[in-house]
Order: sequence, then C-alpha cells, then structure tokens
Amino acid sequence: MKKRTIKTALATLVALHAIGLFAGFFAPYAPTIEHRDYPYAPPMRIHFADSAGRWHLRPFVYAWLPQSTNFAEYREDTSRRYPLRFFVEKPNSGLVGTLHSHLHLFGVDGNRCFLLGTDGYGRDVLSRVIWGSRISLFAGLIAALLSLAGGVLVGSLAGYYGGLADEFLMRGSDLFLAVPWLYLLLAVRAFLPLQISPVQAFFLVVLVVGMLGWARPARLIRGVVLSARERNYVLAARGFGASDFYLLRKHIFPQVLGVMVTQAALLIPQYILAEITLSFFGLGIGEPVASWGNMLASLQQYFVLTSYWWMMSPALMLIPVAWAYSVISRSLIEQPHAFFNRH
Repeated sequence: MKKRTIKTALATLVALHAIGLFAGFFAPYAPTIEHRDYPYAPPMRIHFADSAGRWHLRPFVYAWLPQSTNFAEYREDTSRRYPLRFFVEKPNSGLVGTLHSHLHLFGVDGNRCFLLGTDGYGRDVLSRVIWGSRISLFAGLIAALLSLAGGVLVGSLAGYYGGLADEFLMRGSDLFLAVPWLYLLLAVRAFLPLQISPVQAFFLVVLVVGMLGWARPARLIRGVVLSARERNYVLAARGFGASDFYLLRKHIFPQVLGVMVTQAALLIPQYILAEITLSFFGLGIGEPVASWGNMLASLQQYFVLTSYWWMMSPALMLIPVAWAYSVISRSLIEQPHAFFNRH
C-alpha cells in the first residue's frame, strides 16, 4: 500500500477527531438550539454571484423564506446578501462538561446559517453532525480500549499460565464468540436502565460495547503469549530468577503490542457502528444530545427518508471513517514492520 494513502488515512482520522473534540469552535451552533420557524430547511447554497449577476469575492448566502402554503417549503430571499465570515464571535455554544468556545470558525451577521439544512425541530444539521462525532467517534475509541484491556488481561493469563486457567478462560471466550454480537449487544442493553442522563448513557454504552468484545483479541493475544513464553531468552531470564511480572512486562508485552494496534484498527469502526446501532434503536445516547445514531433515527419515518436527503448526513460521514480505518488496518496486517518504522 502506498505511503501517501496511509498518511491520508491517518490525517483524515486526526482531522475528524480534532473537529469532534473542538466542536464548540467548528460548529456554528450548539446541538440543542432550535429554530422552530425553519423545520426541515434545506441546505443554504453558497453564492459568489448575486441575483443581478454581479460577482463578489466573499461568498455569501441568501436567507430562506418559509412558504405559508406548504409545510417545510422555502424560497431564497434575494433582496439581501449575508456574507460568510470566518472566526466570528458568538454567544457560548459549549455544553456543560465540554470545551466551551465563544469563537466560531464561520458564521453570518444578522441571519441564520444552515449550510447542511435543519431537522424537524429547526436544529442545524451541520452543528449536530459535528457535535455528534464527539459521541460516536470517541465512544468507539474508548470501547475499543476497554475491549483490548480485557483481551490483554485474559489472553495473557491464559497463554502464560496455561492449564485450568487457560481452559476456563478460552471456553468463556468461545461462548462469547459463538453468540452473534449484535443480538447479544441489543439484549444486554435492553435489560439495563433506559431513563438515565446522557453522560451516564454514554458511559453505559461504552461499557456494554467494550466488555462484550474482548473474546477475539483475547484469543489472538493468547497465541502470541504462548509462542513468546517458550523463546530462549524468556526461558533464560526465568532461569536467572526473573519474576512473572518482569517477564511479561519486558519480554512478552512488547510482542503483543503489534497485535493490539492491529486489533484496535479493526475494532474501533465496528464499535462506532455498534454505538450508532444502539442509538438508532433508542438504546444508546438519547435526545437532545446529538450522536450520529439518534440523528439517523429520524430516517425511520418514511417521509423524512424520501423528502429530506440531508438528514442522511451522519451516514455519509461514516464513509471516510470506515475508509481510513480500513486503510490503516490493511497496512498493519500486510506490512506491520514497515508501518511502525515509518509512523
């Protein structure tokens, strides 16, 4: 795989996570701000030429005028231009417990700006996609770390000590692998409380997703530990009286690292989809907090699916995420030494 492709994938992931982390700066509005006069407003078009045919260096938008005859129908008011401005000061759009920002990447003066349209409550879809990336992307990342931590613990114990411990732990992992993970995930989450705060819902989803995915990395790590513990230098260190903790830390865990990184690249997009699936079915992060899953839940209504294409924006955001993780995981599998040496 070309070096440029790998760097592009890494840059894409870094950019998406940075945008989510600093959503208060990149999003023009908070995800809960409602513009009730503009339900399902389509994306505003960016113009360089006005209605009279005159060209302007600064891009601008026209305001939407709601049509009183039909619901959610609008026309452009070409009587006044609203230039797009960058690094604008606006009231705080941060949320409790998040990074606050008075400065925003872009905005317009004297009017609203919906570059990606609005939802049924008049909330800016672009802002909710940006804020929702913080939930969906970081839920997958944290859940993968949890899953790998469990996999390292179980796999190391089973591979290093063997015997009854190995038999018991691996039969448990077989049980988890035999059950379809999606149905198990939905069943476990359905039995847990639904009426909880958004913060509690986030950590609950992360915990459920992370703790159900430890079996596969555990089996892979067990195989690496089984091989590593029989190496000559490990046997020699044990003969000189090295403790189990020393052997694991100095000689075995470094060999496990490559497997962990590869598994992380494979698991994170799966766990992002798991969070989106739970939220889509109402078992994950609930309104009014934005996540890509609960934003897509509105598409369960047929008229939304067929009439308002911009409501599918969170699904489109999954394309670069899935592509980037696919490139990185393939590179790690096909050329692990080259990848680590270059990056």
